[in-house]
Order: sequence, then C-alpha cells, then structure tokens
Amino acid sequence: MHKDIIIIGAGLSGIGAACHLSRKNPEKTYIILEARTEVGGTWSLFKYPGIRSDSDMYTFGYSFKTWDAQKSFADGPSILKYINEAADEYKVRNHIIYQQRAISYNFSSKENLWTVSTINSVTGEEMTYTCQFIFGCSGYYNYSEGYTPEFKNLASFKGNLIHPQKWPENLDVTNKKIVVIGSGATAVTIVPELANAETAQVTMLQRSPTYIAALPNKDKIAALLKRIFPKKVAYKLIRYKNISYSIIFYNLCRLYPERMKNFILKGAKKGLGDFPVDPHFIPNYNPWEQRFCIAPSGDFFKAIRIGKASVVTDHIDCFVVNGILLKSGKILEADIIITATGLDLVAFGGVKFQIDSKPFDVSKSFVYKGVMLSNLPNFFVFVGYTNASWTLKSDLTSEYISRVLRYLDKNNYKALQARVIENNLQPELLLNLNSGYIKRAANILPSQGNKAPWRVYQNYILDYKMLRIDKVKDKRLLFFKKESNKTSH
Repeated sequence: MHKDIIIIGAGLSGIGAACHLSRKNPEKTYIILEARTEVGGTWSLFKYPGIRSDSDMYTFGYSFKTWDAQKSFADGPSILKYINEAADEYKVRNHIIYQQRAISYNFSSKENLWTVSTINSVTGEEMTYTCQFIFGCSGYYNYSEGYTPEFKNLASFKGNLIHPQKWPENLDVTNKKIVVIGSGATAVTIVPELANAETAQVTMLQRSPTYIAALPNKDKIAALLKRIFPKKVAYKLIRYKNISYSIIFYNLCRLYPERMKNFILKGAKKGLGDFPVDPHFIPNYNPWEQRFCIAPSGDFFKAIRIGKASVVTDHIDCFVVNGILLKSGKILEADIIITATGLDLVAFGGVKFQIDSKPFDVSKSFVYKGVMLSNLPNFFVFVGYTNASWTLKSDLTSEYISRVLRYLDKNNYKALQARVIENNLQPELLLNLNSGYIKRAANILPSQGNKAPWRVYQNYILDYKMLRIDKVKDKRLLFFKKESNKTSH
C-alpha cells in the first residue's frame, strides 16, 4: 500500500496531525498505523484511578477544537472522548489501520520514498507500506511496560505489586494499607483518588520531594470569557491567556528561583495545614529543573490535611513479607504497593532506521527546529513541551509541516533534508530536565544544539515565530527533485 504520508500512532499527536492534514492539505493521502486496537494512545492505555492531564485543557486541547467542559484539568476518560470526537469530526478513523507495530523504516534516496515494515501485534504477520513522508507520532515511552527499579528482595513481598501502566481491573482497595512509591505526576494523582476510597491508609513514599502546585479546577476568567464571546473566540482568548501565564511563570522560576520557591512552598503550607512541609515538600532543586506536579483544587494537599494520606521521605532498603523496610529502619506495612516509578523511554517507538538499507543512528542526529532530524529526509518528529502542554508544540509542528508540504508541491520537490552547516555546533541533551527517566534515555535520543535552529527552546512564542512565520526555505535545508535527483538549497 502506498500513501503520501504515513502517521505512526493514533494517540493525541497522531490524531491531531491527521486532523490538520484534513484541514490544511486535503489533497494528500495518508494512513495511520496503530500498534494497538484503539484510538487515544496514553489516554486509552492508562486506567489507574484518577488519571488526568496535568496541563489545562485549553492548551492541552487542539487549536482547532474547543474544550467546552467546565473543568480545566480533565480526567482521562474525558480526554479520550475529546480525541475520539476530533477523529470523527475530521473522518480520521477511516484512515487508521490497527494492530500494525512499526519495526523498521528504510528511505530510498533513488525513489525519495520510505518503506515502513510492520508486524501485526496479534497474528505476527509482517506487512510493508510505502510513503513519501513519515510523521513520528508514536510517543516517547514503552507501551508494553513501565519502569520499575531493581528493588532488593522484591519477591519476598506477599501483597499486590502494581505498576500504574498495568492497572488491574476491579482492584479492591477497601480497608487496605497502600504504599505508593514515587512523587511524580502519577503518584500525586493516584494518592488523593485512593484516599477517597474506604482504605485504611494511603502513604506516598518518596526519596526526594517534588514541587506541587494547587491550581483551581474551574477557571473563573475562562467562564467569564465564555459568557461574553462566541465559543471559538472565547477558546482562543482563554488558550492564549493560559499560554501567557505558563510562559511568565516558567521564566519567573528560571530568573528568580529562590523567590518562586518560597512562593510555591507558601501555597503548600496553606494546603497542608499542620502536616510538616520540611522535609517532605522542599525539593533539593530549583523550580522547573524537573517537571511540576499539579494538584487540581488542592486535592493532594487536602487528602493529607484530613488524615486520609501521608508522605514518608526515606530510601528503600529492601522489600519484606509485609511491606517495605526503609533505610531508617522503619517498616512501611502494605497490602498493596504501587510503583509509580516512571516510564521506560524509547526513541520513536524503538524502530530501526535505515537509509538505502544502511543503518541510521538517530542518537547521532541534531533536531532541526524541534521537528526534523539532521540527515534524515522526509521524517517529521512530534515532541511536546516539558514546561507546558504537549499539544501546543504538536499543533505548531503540524502547522509547520503543512507549510512545508505546500512549499514542496509549489516547487516540484519530492524530498527535503536538514543538515548541520555550523562548524561549532555543540550537542546538548534534547530535554532540559534532570528527571530520572530523561537521564536514563539520554544515550538513545537525538541531541539539540546550542544555537538556533538546532536549539529546543521550550518557548511557545519563539516556536510560533520559527514554525508559523519564518520562511520554510533555509540554507540548512536541502530540497530534492525526483526527476533528476537534483538538489536545491
């Protein structure tokens, strides 16, 4: 089967990219190859209690589809419904081929075409597809299993051990002692949700604290704008308001870390009541050196304040029959232990890349404008922000690709390739956070450079200029015509 474009993955980015194609480049043919049997990616895979977005839906939602619900921070089922609605509105579902896990990509320089090899996730049958362009929308983590550290004597624990990525159906938590290992977004989501159940006690066990900010789940300004303006106008205004707020907050954290740290901790103290802030809520790093955790309407703090949940800051020595032995000598008793210990990152779904049947190492590439890899033709990457909504960047990526496709067609080009022309471009980590899951994947991901357009700025305004306003033509881009295989700069 041949199409102009193959989109890898039917998650948030893949469905969004397909909708953008339908809107901006309807003449292009495409398919979506999805390894699983349903739409939604993360939002159909994860089933743990309370799963939600930690970005507001006015920025986490698509630019072309309004978010009409009252809650700013939506639960997983609501987000999944929203993605499916978008897929139906733009007739994307007809283009999806399920149970097709991509295993290799090979680009032919002679034909300016990609060959995508897949394997059926159920039958094991292998298939091949060809296309001019690939959109890499497979996400950034291993869908098969999450990350669990090698805990000492893990097998000795006689209770239930659960990773949130594989939450069992109908888990009975009634009158159970529950320990949640971790202090990231997943843990901060699960703890208050389980605390609402008839449990004996929920304890979050962390090695070190994380910054947690309580934000209202109902945006009063958004509600006012919705009453004053038409739906689409109001959505745009709210969206840009929230983008502005996030940019201002992020830069204040970077410029005035101590002041912002005190400001954040003041909010935590207010939410916690008599529960001690030190050492449980004072991180050993500055704000936004790792990703923030959000507690909508302060639900996490409330669970602790009323005594339904608690936090223990300590290191694990080993697992024992009835729970966890800590380095301090204390035993945390548990019937259920939840390892909210993060994700196992993979680059582009773990697919093998080839150019003219020769291996291509993506870890040796630089990222061009955050959307292409150096020396890899006709391949676009979808990577969201670490300091803001994922979708803001994926929307900009789709807009840029739309402009590129029109430019190529106008000039009768069949391929383009980014190349490094700078003599002193220095490689830096692709993602500017010191989180554990990012450090573990540093050697498999491409690099960013120390200067534009190879630098990933994590700034919507700068990216908007670069992807929506600046010209497509760039001395770093090579363009190819199929007929003569000639290049143009």
